[in-house]
Formats: sequence, C-alpha cells, structure tokens
Amino acid sequence: MINRIGQVMLYVSNQDEAREFWTEKLGFEVISEETNGPMRWIEVAPKGAATSIVLHNKEAVAQMNPEMNLGTPSLMYFTENLDQLYRDLTKKNVTVGDIVELPAGRVFNFADDEDNYFAVMETRKKK
Repeated sequence: MINRIGQVMLYVSNQDEAREFWTEKLGFEVISEETNGPMRWIEVAPKGAATSIVLHNKEAVAQMNPEMNLGTPSLMYFTENLDQLYRDLTKKNVTVGDIVELPAGRVFNFADDEDNYFAVMETRKKK
C-alpha cells in the first residue's frame, strides 16, 4: 500500500534557474543533485519535509520519453503565516495572485520564473 507522497517531478526548461527560485525565493533546501548520463536532477524541499520536488530538464525527458506528460502538477503548499509569506514573495518579485477566502481557508497562488503556478493555503497552528 502507498502511505505517502515521496517526490513530485517538476519538468523545467532551466534547472539552475529553477533551483535558484526554489531555494532563494521559497527557502527550500537542495536535498541532492545527481547526474547520470544525459539525465540530471535536483531534489529540493522545505527543511524537514517528507515530500520533495525533483527538478528535471524538460527537453531531456521529452527526448527520452516523447509520450510523457510534462505539464506542471497542481501543487498546494501549506503555511502557518500566509500574510508574511505573501509579503516575502512580493518583496522578492515573485508573481503572486490575490489572497482569497475559500471554505477551507485563505489561499493565494504564485508563479515560478517559468510561469508555472502553485497555490499556498494557510493552516491553523495545532494547539
């Protein structure tokens, strides 16, 4: 049985710029960086996270597997301080959407440097 999500594959045009975006603007850490023949991958994640993002070169993957769906996954991140994160990303010139109220909580979206969009939802601190 599957018991958790381990990695999410994100196919990007420029792995170095993508690594910089996720580490410098979102505060993720590089977990590993590997090269095996023509394939290179960079694994990033928030500190202590159980799930990571693996940045793959979109062009290289398409050459190896032309039938593969290389679209951006729809990812929802969680934060305990949505307003602070929104301010931080805005100061770092990250494209952000408006903060909206949903039945499940407040949320906004943001884009990486390749215009892939992701969402962030505020979670309540557990007491």
